[in-house]
Amino acid sequence: MTTHSDPIRITRATTRKPRPKDSELGFGTVFTDHMFIADFEEEKGWYDPRVEPYGPLSLDPATAVLHYSQAIFEGLKAFTGRDGKIRLFRPHKHAERLNHSARQLCIPPMDPELVLKSLTTLVDVDREWVPKSVGHALYIRPTIIASEPFLGVRPAKQYLYFVILSPVGAYYPEGMNPVKILVVDKYVRAVEGGLGAAKTGANYAASLHAAEDAKHAGFTQVLFLDGVHRKYIEEVGTMNIMIRLGDEIVTPPLGGTILAGVTRDSALTLMRDWDLTVHERPISIDEVVAAAHQGTLREVWGTGTAAVISPVGELAYKGERIPINNGRIGELTQRLYDAIVGIQYATAPDTHGWTVEV
Repeated sequence: MTTHSDPIRITRATTRKPRPKDSELGFGTVFTDHMFIADFEEEKGWYDPRVEPYGPLSLDPATAVLHYSQAIFEGLKAFTGRDGKIRLFRPHKHAERLNHSARQLCIPPMDPELVLKSLTTLVDVDREWVPKSVGHALYIRPTIIASEPFLGVRPAKQYLYFVILSPVGAYYPEGMNPVKILVVDKYVRAVEGGLGAAKTGANYAASLHAAEDAKHAGFTQVLFLDGVHRKYIEEVGTMNIMIRLGDEIVTPPLGGTILAGVTRDSALTLMRDWDLTVHERPISIDEVVAAAHQGTLREVWGTGTAAVISPVGELAYKGERIPINNGRIGELTQRLYDAIVGIQYATAPDTHGWTVEV
């Protein structure tokens, strides 16, 4: 682990961008005035942490990431609380996962304190960009790419860490409506021993074809099954998945093929606080279909930073449409959403110490 002692240099933008109103915000299309950057070289470790005006990166056409995809990223949010204070939600967990992804892709890990400092410093510099309305937030995207110009299959010797910020509205502009999910067994997202548990662009690229097919068929997203048996539920294209069968809540276990979602962990923690029966275990699509036929499939929802909690109103598998809770938001789905959002916007107590004030 490389530690750092360099002070963070701050170069402020001389001209400022117009800031859109909260009501005009979509997701991931508007970016703030500044970005955070640090470099890595084998001899120096991570060095020269700095805040600069937001702008293009200059990359040699031979830059390793463009050819061999050594790239990882994170996604978290900053919120304006009811008390007017700005807080990040679970940044330590995101820094931990960034380093997990780094090790998976042979990228040198970063001092978690430097990661945290990069996030709080940049959000502080651009704090006027943090939306004030509930349902809106400042999305934070830390990224590491292999920046060495070379052609050859080996881990790079130079890396670039950067953080950009984007004020965002709701991930689903139509609101928290139950979505329709297509269960696919034609495509797989990841297999054990691969990169499924790393937050790397390759995993998202691998999900695009299936997601496009689903959208053309009228679905919001796809639910992938395991890559070996093609029967165990794994992950939605951009979310983890949870299923309520009777009084049991089930989510697939972390076995190296799915991402250790921070919202997933938050939801599991809260439900255990509430003394609910929660199991991280393999669950087959056949078990879900059987539960639907028996009337014990009560709720299904996705968890993720972007949407927080996303209710699923319908699953489709092998031509069968499976309605869930009559297409309405389930009671537990709503309770989880309200609880997490309450902590994020400081309208509920943060009993787990999940938020960090900027």
